[in-house]
Amino acid sequence: MDHAPENQEHIARAALDQGVGYGIVLGLGGVFALGMIAVTFILKRYNRELQTSEMFNTAGRTVKSGLVAAAVVSSWTWAATLLQSTGVCYRYGVSGPFWYASGATVQILLFATLAIELKRRAPNAHTYLEIIKARYGTLAHLVFLVFGLATNILVSLMLIVGGSATVNALTGMHTIAAIYLLPIGVIAYTMVGGLKATILTDWAHTFILLLIIIIFALTAYASHDVLGSPSAVYDRLVDAALRHPVDGNKDGSYLTMQSREGAIFFVINIVGNFGTVFLDNGYYNKAIAASPVHALPGYIIGGLCWFAIPWLTATAMGLSALALENTPLFPTYPERMADADISAGLVLPYAAVALLGKGGAVATLLIVFMAVTSATSSQLIAVSTIITYDLYRTYFNPAASGKRLIYMSHTFVVLYGLFIATFAVGLWYAGISMGYLYLLMGVIISAAVLPATLTLIWSGQNKWAAALSPILGLVCSLTAWLVTAKKQCGELTVACTGANNPMLAGNVAALLSPIVFIAIFTLIFGLDKYDWKSMLEIRKGDDHDLAEEAGLDLEDIPGGRETSDQTEENLKKLEKASKISKTVTVIMTLCFLVLWPMPLYGTGYIFSKKFFTGWVTVGIIWIFGSFFGVGLFPIWESRKTFGRTVKYMFLDITGKSHPKTIQAREVELAGDSNDTAEKSAKEAAAST
Repeated sequence: MDHAPENQEHIARAALDQGVGYGIVLGLGGVFALGMIAVTFILKRYNRELQTSEMFNTAGRTVKSGLVAAAVVSSWTWAATLLQSTGVCYRYGVSGPFWYASGATVQILLFATLAIELKRRAPNAHTYLEIIKARYGTLAHLVFLVFGLATNILVSLMLIVGGSATVNALTGMHTIAAIYLLPIGVIAYTMVGGLKATILTDWAHTFILLLIIIIFALTAYASHDVLGSPSAVYDRLVDAALRHPVDGNKDGSYLTMQSREGAIFFVINIVGNFGTVFLDNGYYNKAIAASPVHALPGYIIGGLCWFAIPWLTATAMGLSALALENTPLFPTYPERMADADISAGLVLPYAAVALLGKGGAVATLLIVFMAVTSATSSQLIAVSTIITYDLYRTYFNPAASGKRLIYMSHTFVVLYGLFIATFAVGLWYAGISMGYLYLLMGVIISAAVLPATLTLIWSGQNKWAAALSPILGLVCSLTAWLVTAKKQCGELTVACTGANNPMLAGNVAALLSPIVFIAIFTLIFGLDKYDWKSMLEIRKGDDHDLAEEAGLDLEDIPGGRETSDQTEENLKKLEKASKISKTVTVIMTLCFLVLWPMPLYGTGYIFSKKFFTGWVTVGIIWIFGSFFGVGLFPIWESRKTFGRTVKYMFLDITGKSHPKTIQAREVELAGDSNDTAEKSAKEAAAST
């Protein structure tokens, strides 16, 4: 497909100059890279955080719930979160944002249980694939290695393809230039700071992103000259339904949850997102990085805070696009948006330009940049960890030193970034959009979701069920997808295979067919009676060489020392968290998927103006709650560490105390604290 005419069209109507695009992509990327490199230096100098292989890949396993929540929100806020959700709102009305948000929130909530089980059963793991290897052996490990890497590649491609299309549409910057330049800053700070830098940058990105979403929502529903209130938006949506009613929606209205195509998208969305959470090592990275007591609240807070981002962003911007597209403010006026532009994710940037002019274009560029770069950083670490531990250390160099492991991690961060950018260029020339990839991902990967989940929660799954059901499930999903497309259109084209019905068939077959295969292999080979012990034998990286080189004792580095009493106490906390998580996540899942939306869908209720005003108001209140939960709470939670670091920086700069003296004092205090804890535990045991 020739893209030259499309690019020229975007340049002609771009709201910003190309210089702005290059400035944000390179300038802001450089600022974040330098900022995170500086933070890494400060943490090393004043907090004794040596960049070992364990610190690089697990952040020392000491991250608190606020930062875990922010990292989850940031990792799950892709370009698709903002662009695809706004697109489905433009297509289907108010149901689109809710189906997108609820269909992708439940996976994070349910994953909280898996995160707890991982920390209980495999406390030293770096990836979930190491757990597969420990339980089932080489065959299953290699199968899940392919599915895991396929998940990361698909997610990374969506980020880069969607982000570059938006940069091109807003600034006229060439798409290929954007594809190669967007990851540069991310690669720099990820390579230097590892998972800790990724999590800290996640928080900064999420903070800025939430502020901009709040500005968008308040502009659309409170201050805009043409819109400016829920009532005005409502009236324009009623008019829009008269001009072009939505096929499959109740009475053609944009103001109803009863939408046939929206419901199909909902199923596709749920299935695909199970794959991209439960098979993405990035989410296991966050679970591994969390300290035991903070894993559960981190994922629960993260899931609840994330829900408001696609729901309110799309409800504000998708509906604003529908309300303003028949005015000269809208970039495509007097025409409606082309279907290809909707699939490319351009509803949000066009709505932002209509609402705020060039300021809206800059704001959109910023939030897409934040979403793309923060989630890409998570993908870089996820893939680097897999290749370093599951390929290099497992099959090529089992005795690799910490220095060698961190060298390989750095190398794979760079190589993967280059690979994914080059792959994205190929997709651009093939005419494959972000929307197509989003619908396709479940077809490709979701057959591995159930066997991967059962690995941690059911002792009965045997190795043949684990290894073969994903492969057979993939065969079923590809067959269902392509046969449905051929039957519907008579030919296999990008447009036909990307339609809702073929994607629905493929996604459902992928997620559900392994149920049958697991049952069959269980009948043939019998129930396994796994005792969970081999998972405990997964070993950490040996970082003594790096510690000695830095003149430090490995046990004195944060996260490097844990007494037997602390281990026992952590296991008790995790057992309690496991019970809580199963109850809480099931209740929340029922609320998001059944109790809230289904009565509205089943009755075919068309929103009244009063109900629509309440709907929007709840969304705005929720986004402010999200801003508190993942924007302000992490600052409050880390206030002591932050204050202590600032104090030590001041003492160092003024010459009153040297970092070595500070670090020696910290080591002494940590040792005293551990000794006291051990003594108290022994006294308690004796008295009992």
